[in-house]
Amino acid sequence: MTEAKLREHICAVGASLFQRCLTFGSTGNISVRLEDGGWLMTPTNASLGALDPARLSRLDAGGAHIAGDKPTKEAFLHRVMYAKRSGARAVVHMHSTYSVGVSCLCGIDHADVLPPLTAYYVMRVGRLPLVPYYAPGDEALAHAVEDLAEHHHAVLLANHGPVVAGTSLENAMYASEELEETAKLFLLLQDRKTRPLTCEQVEDLRARHKLW
Repeated sequence: MTEAKLREHICAVGASLFQRCLTFGSTGNISVRLEDGGWLMTPTNASLGALDPARLSRLDAGGAHIAGDKPTKEAFLHRVMYAKRSGARAVVHMHSTYSVGVSCLCGIDHADVLPPLTAYYVMRVGRLPLVPYYAPGDEALAHAVEDLAEHHHAVLLANHGPVVAGTSLENAMYASEELEETAKLFLLLQDRKTRPLTCEQVEDLRARHKLW
């Protein structure tokens, strides 16, 4: 896909997420890695529902801003995902309601926040660790995400939202959507006894689909 097409694709995905209320206001950001190791990213203070392909931020392989509008202050979240996950070609970060809701709960498992309620959650997301709270833009958050990114392509930032890397922009988006729907199920079922997949069923899915 040419860079021009990638720019249009990022804007189309942003509009889709915004129209379905998976992001709102100027929250959330999207990036796609380019062949030279740099990446395109949604700019700071921009609504994902009204992106301009020509104004997307262009960063080099080291994360330095080289063209387009100023990138989001959360660009470091994308930088560490790309650095730790060689197969990552896109990163989606949202402040989606149910995922953020789960990230605010007491008593959740910080090593694996959501139970494996469905096969598609296991296939798209896998294990989801919770990253401790840091103020938005705090570089310490980059180090906290970096510590987990080597073994997890999706993480949940406490009182903030999910960061999800994928082998394509579509896959990053699909995993983000699956995470949000599972968070919704988890909250809907809070007062009921659930029957998540067993460890054996989870491992079978991981083996069948060679989950990364």
